[in-house]
Amino acid sequence: MEELERLKRKIKNARDLQSVVKIMKTISASNIREYEQAVESLSEYNKTIEMGFQIVMRNKPKELLTVKPVEKKRRLGAVIFGSDQGLCGSFNEQIAGYAIEKMNEIENQERIALAVGERVVSRLEEAGQPTEAHSFYGDHLGITQVMLDVLVKIEEWRIERKIDQIVLFYNRSVSGAAYGPNMVQLFPLDLQWLNSLAEKKWPSRTLPTFSMDVDQLFSSLVRQYLFFTLYRAFVESLASENASRLMSMQAAEKNIEEHLNDLNAQFHRQRQAAITSELLDVVTGFLALTGK
Repeated sequence: MEELERLKRKIKNARDLQSVVKIMKTISASNIREYEQAVESLSEYNKTIEMGFQIVMRNKPKELLTVKPVEKKRRLGAVIFGSDQGLCGSFNEQIAGYAIEKMNEIENQERIALAVGERVVSRLEEAGQPTEAHSFYGDHLGITQVMLDVLVKIEEWRIERKIDQIVLFYNRSVSGAAYGPNMVQLFPLDLQWLNSLAEKKWPSRTLPTFSMDVDQLFSSLVRQYLFFTLYRAFVESLASENASRLMSMQAAEKNIEEHLNDLNAQFHRQRQAAITSELLDVVTGFLALTGK
């Protein structure tokens, strides 16, 4: 009977854990769709920014001169997007390894890093990269504040540390629930990209113009572009994190189901053995009382 009670407790615990895993699966699936919708909505925002750059470049192409060339060996700043929560498989290990590999390929005089998500910090520091952490415990409404904080930190880098190249490392969706690491240069702006916008055909026959100061307009567009690039990287990273967590929960659910099947089989065997033993005791007692 003690063995049966022990198995009952194990089965109950496994079922409770199974319920938690199912809830986490549901939350992850819901978050994935929410962040995917955010990425889709950003495409129109990005289109507006590009059209703004296109207007400036068509009217004032010399504004390219505002982006000064820098020396080959730069002071490098890296922003790495990881996770603050666990149960997401190799999500942090993958992006940390990729970031270290790519940073080692870039020639630099100095290198500093900021991690959005505390769990990726230990992986980076194990590889010899000191990293400052910025936590994110909240929903999608808190992303904007985190991005503003990161922009402030980047501005500090540029003013106080003279950082002249800033790159982003984050996981992004590849297909379905699959994801992979990605690197984007945040600063300086890509001159080839700006030139291509200047040569791009305007979508209508009415050519646009502007009345505000061109320097202010260009600076405003740059700020919007930097914010958009950061925001998109963070949202895609969060979508990938939840995809990784969903896969981990699916694997955990499968293992729990197999474990439950084994426990139930053990429980039925033990119960059958207990019933058989009780029946044998009854028969033996009956035979002893009847003298047979």
